Amino acid sequence: MPVRVPQFDLVAQYDALRDEVLAAIEGVCARAAFSSGPEVARFEAEFAAYCGAAHCVALNSGTSALHLALLASGVGPGDEVVTAPNTFTATAEAIAYTGARPVFADVDPATANLDPASAEAAITERTKAIVPVHLYGRPAAIGEYGIPVVEDACQAHGAGGVGRSGAAAAYSFYPSKNLGAYGEGGALTTDDEAVASFARAMRDHGRGVGQVGFNYRMDGVQAAVLRVKLARLDGWNARRRELARIYREGLASVPVDLPTDDAAAPCVYHQFVIWVDDRDEVRRELAERGVGTAVHYPAPLHLDQAYAHLCYREGDFPRAERACRRAVSLPMFPELSDEQAAYVVQALRDVLRAT
Repeated sequence: MPVRVPQFDLVAQYDALRDEVLAAIEGVCARAAFSSGPEVARFEAEFAAYCGAAHCVALNSGTSALHLALLASGVGPGDEVVTAPNTFTATAEAIAYTGARPVFADVDPATANLDPASAEAAITERTKAIVPVHLYGRPAAIGEYGIPVVEDACQAHGAGGVGRSGAAAAYSFYPSKNLGAYGEGGALTTDDEAVASFARAMRDHGRGVGQVGFNYRMDGVQAAVLRVKLARLDGWNARRRELARIYREGLASVPVDLPTDDAAAPCVYHQFVIWVDDRDEVRRELAERGVGTAVHYPAPLHLDQAYAHLCYREGDFPRAERACRRAVSLPMFPELSDEQAAYVVQALRDVLRAT
């Protein structure tokens, strides 16, 4: 049976934006403003205002945003940075880029976000920063650590309170994000003029700061596309929340675990993730019924071969490990219809023989 409800559908979004997006891209091409340029500057101003931040530095990826935010916070070789293990590899990758050691801490089982108490327990005299991840668009609780906090907001555009608790926040505009470019893109937001100035210089080969920098610039086409989409982001996030309501109500009596939300810091549901036993069999049976799913993320980073040199072992972070073993991402995108969402609920009820 072909997939009846895809896990994600970017084509549906493009169909609704086609004329406006193509006109924006044509404007960039007509001015030949391909690298940085006026569209990037306009996007920076608009996204800073949207986030309630004093500064936005547009970049080529969320990974670059994390990297520069950490460097601006003074992180370097021999330092340690604490983060969660159940995240995309870029979180720990950006820490490694600085020469620092990623140090993992366990998560809150109710949210799958970094547990502040576990993070605090992982702090040593070498710890220079904490990187909480707002996983799946759900704002993470942020403790009082006495050291810089760099928020990984790469999945949390528009989520309640995000980007307001740290030295800087990093956003990704990878095409699948709530606010996605038509290629790669990212941004750093901050209220600190020194952090913003450093990031602006370092994204452009370190000009003006006397350091070896990077080629982390955003291109004009991506900025133009993002400006079109930013005007719709609140509406798309509201639709994601409505779909999440349909899922939550329909799955209330189904034997799955649902993450806890905080009404004071609303989730924007980059993914709608359930936790279920026998995850692979459940996904197989949903696929047979035409429902597409995904896994974000199948294994925690402390067990990834890329971080084997850190000498972590299975069982070190049992709550994160359990979340990764049981996570299933259901279909979630603003163009998903109520009928499709209801079908997903019924298919899952059938798979789990819920009454």
